[in-house]
Amino acid sequence: MAKQNELNYEYQNREVELDVARSFRFGEGKISGYVSVFLGALSLLAVLAYLFPAYLTTIELRQAYDAKDLQQILKYGMYFSLFFGVLTFVLGKFKRMGFAGILLTSIAFALGGYKIPVGPVEPIRLSLGVDWLILAFLGSVFIFMTLEKLFPKYKNQVILRKEWALDLFYFCFNHLAISAILIYANYHASHFDWALNEQVHEFVRDMPILLQVVLIILLADFVLYWEHRWFHEVKCLWPVHAVHHSVENLDWLAGSRGHFVQIFSERAMVMIPLYLIGADQTALDIYVGFAALQAVLIHCNLKFSFGFLRYIFVTPQFHHWHHSSEKPAIDTNYSAHTVLFDYLFGTAHMPGDHWPADYGTTKKLPSSFVGQVLYPFRRLVKR
Repeated sequence: MAKQNELNYEYQNREVELDVARSFRFGEGKISGYVSVFLGALSLLAVLAYLFPAYLTTIELRQAYDAKDLQQILKYGMYFSLFFGVLTFVLGKFKRMGFAGILLTSIAFALGGYKIPVGPVEPIRLSLGVDWLILAFLGSVFIFMTLEKLFPKYKNQVILRKEWALDLFYFCFNHLAISAILIYANYHASHFDWALNEQVHEFVRDMPILLQVVLIILLADFVLYWEHRWFHEVKCLWPVHAVHHSVENLDWLAGSRGHFVQIFSERAMVMIPLYLIGADQTALDIYVGFAALQAVLIHCNLKFSFGFLRYIFVTPQFHHWHHSSEKPAIDTNYSAHTVLFDYLFGTAHMPGDHWPADYGTTKKLPSSFVGQVLYPFRRLVKR
């Protein structure tokens, strides 16, 4: 564990040089091109999800939205994709991206567009979470990317930072695999049937919903704290978690980078206490929403201090120190939701208003998805 107080350590302000080649500027067509492509790709995925809902949407999320209402959003997304695609030709640059966006949207229209009939869906358990992917991406871009542009900690950090495409692939991969992750987590938790207690369930469900949510957060955070700490401090587990720490520029997308072994392990471990206490479904839904939003938020490039909340919840500043490659911060700030267990077990590192100067791992990892997936196994073979 890293020492908490390094008296001779000088904290520095991190400087991020503006990457002009990767930055967006109005009037050149780059913004229009990317918007057209992303909206076109999402529109095509959405149309496919409407055509094959049993195989491309998840049971859990289908219960939370109205498919007919979402077709109106799809309608505007498709027309905006065409608009921005045409705009690239008007501006004269990035025409290939504009053409790609128009082509993707045209295919979506040819397959039925936003007028595909919506009916009952066959309940197939294992499916690709295309609906999770689309809604999570649109929500994250709208909320977190907007916040990062309005209130950035590092103003020169561009949206298309180095390795953004790799992290976007992780984002897509993990969201598409959500059904498999949920099935595995539920299956793992069901092995603890012997520990279920109906009296405990009744006691918890008699609590006010808000109190149940607080209990869930604390139990989940305790499990996630120790699971996270083991991945750092158990030598054979670190190469798996190192994949997540290989990100050198944090933003809303950076938190998506994670080895599938850790993703499955984390979801399965946190399910155990939630399964055992038998909380109300409403409380569980609130926790899932809270956890999903916080997981993205704490990786964001945001300068907010969050006032007194920083002494209760994990914030971007607190978690950014966890991702620092500077010696005083290594192996600290393991908590996912609250700062309680880091302060309780002596692993908190929060040096005033300072932020890290360096991020990433002390040893470089492969820069490709396949290379990072295989990295922990190669490390084990070399031992």
